[in-house]
Amino acid sequence: MRIISGIHGGRRISPPANMPHTRPTTDIAKEGLFNILQNNLDIEKLKTLDLFGGTGCISYELASRGATNCTIVEKDPKMYDFIKSTAASLNFTQIKVVKSDVFKFIETTADKYDFIFAGPPYALTTIDDLPKLVFERKLLNKSGWFVLEHTPRNDYKKTPHYKTERNYGTTIFSIFIQE
Repeated sequence: MRIISGIHGGRRISPPANMPHTRPTTDIAKEGLFNILQNNLDIEKLKTLDLFGGTGCISYELASRGATNCTIVEKDPKMYDFIKSTAASLNFTQIKVVKSDVFKFIETTADKYDFIFAGPPYALTTIDDLPKLVFERKLLNKSGWFVLEHTPRNDYKKTPHYKTERNYGTTIFSIFIQE
């Protein structure tokens, strides 16, 4: 796993060996996603939220590219500690890590974001609730993006706010925009 671009571009991150609930986004898929983001959003001005933080790789990439306000939600204590220590070692003071269940966080947060990324475990049975909850809870600012990583099993084309998707084999990013 590596940071692709920005101040730490090329830097490798070594996550813990046994990560039973974590599936890091592949570098190829992440690079494709960030090409889209870089061409459509001003990353340096984004307030971001990374749900199901896992290794933290999406937020490290955002911070490396200049995002100044990044929140990561991760409930697994081992991964929470890994993200905190990795962010500190990279001097990413703009990253705040919250140890919480994602659905509890969504229900209780009063914050609004410009970019929300969710890379849940593919076996999550409530994955289809995520787009609905993000928009019901009004978590996005105007023109904000919600990106949901999922497998070809899931199809969000008829979901409100859906705009497009990018397919990287078994990884699909569905993009929703708050208008």
